[in-house]
Amino acid sequence: MFIGSRLFEDVALYTKKKGITSVLTESNPKSPNTELADILHLVPRGMDGPKEIALKEDVDGVVPLIGVDGPLLSLAGLKEDLEENYGLPVVTSPLKAALLAQDKLKTKEFMVENDLPTPQFQKIDQNSSELPFDLPVVLKQGHGQGGQGIEIANTNLEVQKYLKKFRSALAEKFLDGAEISVEILGWDGNYIPLVPVYKGDTTRKGTHPQFKIKKAPLELEGIDNHENNQRIRDLAFKFTRLMGIEGSADLDIIFDGKNNLILEINTRPSGTRYLTAASCNINPLHEMVDMATGNWKLSRVKKNMKYYFAMEVPVKDYPTKRNSYIYRDFSKNNEWIIHGPLKHQRITIRGESQDDVLRTFQNLKLKNINGE
Repeated sequence: MFIGSRLFEDVALYTKKKGITSVLTESNPKSPNTELADILHLVPRGMDGPKEIALKEDVDGVVPLIGVDGPLLSLAGLKEDLEENYGLPVVTSPLKAALLAQDKLKTKEFMVENDLPTPQFQKIDQNSSELPFDLPVVLKQGHGQGGQGIEIANTNLEVQKYLKKFRSALAEKFLDGAEISVEILGWDGNYIPLVPVYKGDTTRKGTHPQFKIKKAPLELEGIDNHENNQRIRDLAFKFTRLMGIEGSADLDIIFDGKNNLILEINTRPSGTRYLTAASCNINPLHEMVDMATGNWKLSRVKKNMKYYFAMEVPVKDYPTKRNSYIYRDFSKNNEWIIHGPLKHQRITIRGESQDDVLRTFQNLKLKNINGE
């Protein structure tokens, strides 16, 4: 059973290939992709409806396809209930991990307690004295995603304006460097970080990565990328094992030219999942399906990992009929896929080399979101 239809198009083809009967629960009757499921149940918001349907349909496992943070604590509660009382696996992180990831300050404190590298930070409010580090500073709220509540303050006046609006903040030292994501799979005590994804360099305007060209694997000038990428994966493994995540999680990191520093973790499917699938040949959502059906093996994931070069380009709108679930993977050696709603479309390209990717980029006559 799947909870949420928005991401269902990314697993619909996989379930059909595997002969899996898909039961889908969704609270919004206008939500996309509901027609792709074998069985659809419209339920009220919350987890009572999905629980009722899971038991009524006698499903073998539950896969939450939730790409936002809001319902994650409720999902963790559903996981605890169904697994402990009914023996039904729910592929999401347990409550302890979800609570930690939802609170950015607690995440930071957890990193300090476990000697995990992170940028300098301090909780501040309108009565706080001077910051323990120089401006500019990144100001965040304890909860939120997609850049909500995040501002970069270059002056003390901008800090005070932010505090006037929000009253308090998590202040984090701004670092010039590369923004990186790495997705981690975890199940039954086994963990594997996938490929480090380059999401662009930090900017003092706070430009969100969704408006940048992203690449995988991470390749930076002037360093040993193979060694650095392995350090990132080792760091991700240590962090997520300490947290006890399950399913798929996304770790955000910044490389400041010398060190990899953890920013935060999200215990849900990542926005970089297409790049991950393109680059290392492992689709995180497909792996979650295997976890729910009892078919997930760490050894198989390691065996199936490949090494491609991949790039993702924001294109707004691109005229093609390929923005469909039947083209939404690279299993047929597709060179590119397109995904996302109108005005927010992105194309992910993969090839044996960077030259292969650039050749496809040119053949598609692409321009990035800035028209370059």
